[in-house]
Amino acid sequence: MENSFECEVHKEGSLAVNAKDALERVCSGKDFDSFARYYSQEFVDHVNEMKFQGLKGARRSVDLYTKVLSDLEIVVREQLTDGDRVTSRFVVSGKCFGKSVSINGMTISRFQDGLIVEDWSVTDTLGMLRQLGVWRSALVGLRNLKAL
Repeated sequence: MENSFECEVHKEGSLAVNAKDALERVCSGKDFDSFARYYSQEFVDHVNEMKFQGLKGARRSVDLYTKVLSDLEIVVREQLTDGDRVTSRFVVSGKCFGKSVSINGMTISRFQDGLIVEDWSVTDTLGMLRQLGVWRSALVGLRNLKAL
């Protein structure tokens, strides 16, 4: 059976480039002010069984990560494009109570009129908790309970 997978070079302004920039800039919290450049005002974010809507929801979603991990960085490692959807595989890294952690994640972004209207994301939260250990994980849980 022949492999029908095709690889394309992404040009600036392409959906894949926009999805990558959105993850690495906006979702990392480094440039949240550029939200409107990448996301629709009707944006819906599905993250690990949670759902966030619009600019306010996106801010809450990003805050969940930035409150857990200082020096948060997201690096996109691979992308696949299919019509109006881009799948991005990425690595999230940062520090939590002095411990460096790195976890994998994937996001499927759906575009409309050049903007992301919906994201479906999963991250390896259990992997992060394993790296943090019991005490740091308990501290993260307590801190996030206060935030809710």
